[in-house]
Amino acid sequence: QVQLVESGGGLVQPGGSLRLSCAASGSIFSINFMGWYRQAPGKQRELVATITRGGRTNYAASVKGRFTISRDNAKNAVYLQMNSLNPEDTAVYYCNADLFEYTNYRSLEVWGQGTLVTVSS
Repeated sequence: QVQLVESGGGLVQPGGSLRLSCAASGSIFSINFMGWYRQAPGKQRELVATITRGGRTNYAASVKGRFTISRDNAKNAVYLQMNSLNPEDTAVYYCNADLFEYTNYRSLEVWGQGTLVTVSS
């Protein structure tokens, strides 16, 4: 069984910062892509940022220059540093991982349960 657990969400004022963390656990052999997605009320889930095992990153245009994704391969963890937050960033943020698990010797795409980020004064 593989799971992703997010933390770090909460309420922040416009212009503020938050750091999200996500740790993967279970029978993990290796993790390729890790990323963050978000879903605002009444909207579809959208990509925020992804990072490869080697550290190559990709960002949505709406967060480029404000958000930074990073990962710690030794800890099977991914982080999202969010700066200059605005109300449009309010959403449930989900961690995602494309990994290979060794119990059943297969590739999996796994999602976390989500963490709520609210940007409001």
